Amino acid sequence: MSVRHVAIAFFFLVAPVVASARPVVVELFTSEGCSSCPPADAYLSELSRDRREVLPLAFHVTYWDGLGWRDPYSLEAATQRQAEYSARFGESAYTPEMVIDGQKRFVGSNRRAAEAAIEIAQKADEAGVDVSGVRRGGTLSVMVGRGTGHGQVLLVGYDTGHVTEVGRGENTGRTLRESNIVRSIEAVGEWTGAPLTLEPALPAGEQAAILIQSPGGAIIGAARVTNGAP
Repeated sequence: MSVRHVAIAFFFLVAPVVASARPVVVELFTSEGCSSCPPADAYLSELSRDRREVLPLAFHVTYWDGLGWRDPYSLEAATQRQAEYSARFGESAYTPEMVIDGQKRFVGSNRRAAEAAIEIAQKADEAGVDVSGVRRGGTLSVMVGRGTGHGQVLLVGYDTGHVTEVGRGENTGRTLRESNIVRSIEAVGEWTGAPLTLEPALPAGEQAAILIQSPGGAIIGAARVTNGAP
């Protein structure tokens, strides 16, 4: 074996395996009945298409449904989740509202604020926890690693994208193209610092993600569910 080949072999033997950083969770509270929401929806679609380092999720709230147009993707759980954030932040709910990693909120169409918050979240050195999820056929396995602290294990189901022709309300006549639309969110376990394995039922939605959320609201773990061999 040549010296060069020895050096290459040695590199692969001793080089550390670097785990990929978890995605920054970007939650958008939106509604098809809100005329201010399409720019925020468009930005979330860009994130879902171009930015694997973030996990964008569109939560369609219900409180616009009686104001001219019933959003077909509105979800009571989305309204409740936003209400919980509003209570933590001490401010009223509105659309479009964006929340980064459960800790920073602002108007969802404010790209400059979003990019700054995402960058800060990526650089944060707060203790986190490794989490992963694998779908094999009709089963789902969730693995949470060892760490400090505790939090709820949330299973989120979402659709990759939909196109809607809006017939009434503030967006009458518009064609809305929306991405990563949340169809379900459910607490499936409690993480207390020890390694944890769960096998919850598959959620509603084409895709799924796992979030670990601390009692104070911070997202301390997140992962997209991957597809494994059947």
